[in-house]
Amino acid sequence: MHSAGNKPRHTGLFQGVDGFIRHLASEKRLSPLTCEHYQRDLLRLQRWLQECCQQQPIDQSQEPSEARWQNFSSHDIRRYVAHLSRVGLNGRSIARHLSAIRRFYHYLLREGLAENSPAEGIRAPKSGRRLPVVADVDQLTHLLDAQADDPLELRDVCIFELLYSAGVRLAEVAALDLGTVDLAAAQVKVTGKANKQRVLPIGRPALAALQAWLAVRPELAGSGQQALFVSRRGDRLSHRSIQVRLARWGLVKGADQKLHPHMLRHSFASHLLESSGDLRAVQELLGHADIATTQVYTHLNFQHLASVYDQSHPRAKRRRINHE
Repeated sequence: MHSAGNKPRHTGLFQGVDGFIRHLASEKRLSPLTCEHYQRDLLRLQRWLQECCQQQPIDQSQEPSEARWQNFSSHDIRRYVAHLSRVGLNGRSIARHLSAIRRFYHYLLREGLAENSPAEGIRAPKSGRRLPVVADVDQLTHLLDAQADDPLELRDVCIFELLYSAGVRLAEVAALDLGTVDLAAAQVKVTGKANKQRVLPIGRPALAALQAWLAVRPELAGSGQQALFVSRRGDRLSHRSIQVRLARWGLVKGADQKLHPHMLRHSFASHLLESSGDLRAVQELLGHADIATTQVYTHLNFQHLASVYDQSHPRAKRRRINHE
């Protein structure tokens, strides 16, 4: 780590992270979950840098505890990237860390807590593109048509229907309020990343599930509670509870694979694209800012087509036999 030289000092060990998170929440209006992810990534970097400083002070004239964000160089960030790779993070995860660091240093520059961004120009190592896992259409239909036996299961089926039939994210479905659902228009308004709102159509099965849940919701909801989905205690249902309930539902109803919320969103996108071929419409429904994010589902469809070809086409069968 390079010497700090005559750069100005600031009080407080590694000050800036708390202020940055407040900046993201209040000025940039990012969701609490996104802010939590930024904070987690930056605190991980901070712990690693602190360990390095304890082993070797940045400046021999300073104590290790006087380290500042402004004192770190591109070499330090490259070492951190190598560390993340060694502990098993893939290229996409490391790229997310680097994005958080760059955004953080832009904030520090604005606040006068740094004079440059050491993460600029540093790229994450490439890793193979991991395609999302989707569920079979018939299996999902079987699971979603399964009989619900009590109010909690009626709630769960309603959540699962929205995850699959509307393609909403876990955080989006958990944040729904009563006022975001329009039964007459068969629509739901969700708030996605960067507080961007979109209005999504609700299919007939999801609409029926909503009506069934709303009929029993008063048995659980606390007084004045606006959350659409509530726990048995009457408060807003947590992300973790939704994940656990979906996994449990799949297990009880005989799913071939472990179910999780994002699998239903992936399945929504893949099945819709397979039927319509309209990539732009799927992008809008998913709330993707960049169509390149949506294009991963075209790879899934190609895999499906290739599989059908290999199993069905006479020339493909002959080629496979010749290779055996």
